[in-house]
Amino acid sequence: MKSKNNFFKKLLGIVSCMIMAVAFNATAGATCAVAIGCAPEAGAIAGNVLAFALCKAAPAGSIRIGVLTEIWTGEQIKQFRTALESWGWLARIRSYNQYVNNDVIHFVEIGGDPKVLVNNTTYPIPITALEDADKPVSLDKFTTEATPVTNDELHAISYDKMASVQERHRDVLVEIFGQRAIHAIAPDENKKGVPVLYTTGEVADGRKLMTSADLLAIKRSFDKMGIPKADRVLVLCADHVNDLLQTEQRFKDHYNINQTEGKIGRLYGFDIYEYDGTPYFNADGKKLAWGAIPGATDMQSSVAFYAGRMMKAAGSTQFYWSKAENDPINHRNLVNFDQYGICLPLSEANCRAAIVSAKA
Repeated sequence: MKSKNNFFKKLLGIVSCMIMAVAFNATAGATCAVAIGCAPEAGAIAGNVLAFALCKAAPAGSIRIGVLTEIWTGEQIKQFRTALESWGWLARIRSYNQYVNNDVIHFVEIGGDPKVLVNNTTYPIPITALEDADKPVSLDKFTTEATPVTNDELHAISYDKMASVQERHRDVLVEIFGQRAIHAIAPDENKKGVPVLYTTGEVADGRKLMTSADLLAIKRSFDKMGIPKADRVLVLCADHVNDLLQTEQRFKDHYNINQTEGKIGRLYGFDIYEYDGTPYFNADGKKLAWGAIPGATDMQSSVAFYAGRMMKAAGSTQFYWSKAENDPINHRNLVNFDQYGICLPLSEANCRAAIVSAKA
């Protein structure tokens, strides 16, 4: 009798696992199908057919969650890159995905220019070698903290729970990528070719408000640097947007007309966007290090850049998954992602600027 009970318990466990696997594969397949414009029913069937085919080919005793890993990794790559290409000001920056190799981009550092001889009468003409250098740049690695999904949750609610978890991981990765990008684009401090300006308006809340004169000052700085008129982008922090809404009717009109993808409109030669993740500068006019917590004397900036001299790239994605059956105490699955990517100026100077709220 005891052996029969053990047999039925094992059988029940196998059946439960099979049901969960089928449901999970169906959900993953349906999600992918919807993303590419196909019927979710077809995707659900295809997900299980693919899982069955790969599992049949797998050696005995191997872990058969691999197909799910492939599905979720592929979907995460697609959705992450799609988000970068449609996300406000970040979408204005050219993608260098095709140049990524093993999460490294190899840029060519151009050698010196040849000299020009005018009315030369001396021969032989001198020879000058122009030696270019390889400049590899490693992509940043962004890792999300693991999210627990218990078996009880999967039984109690719809299996869209996993799709929801993946979506939240993707959204937070894109947000942090954006913050890292605008931080890298902003100048470190005021130098020739990388100006850091300050607001000049009336004093309120311990700082000087941004005005239209400040927008004009940014335009003048770009004009002096010889930056092309097209593809100038200005990313305003919330404080500066609110300042201009309070004092500039023309800005308010643009804000009310066009507020899609964080875009406000075009003024003073800039395509203007609103974004809260811009970097802070300290009282000495230096940009805070990435990840530093702003203090009472640190002020947030707005960042301007020429999109033609910026780059972004998304590298590899790694999906991590631990199964609940390997966690006898908590009965929970754990999910998280590694995502490689980078956004940088292609040149140090004459392509970017920042304007910081002046301390009153």
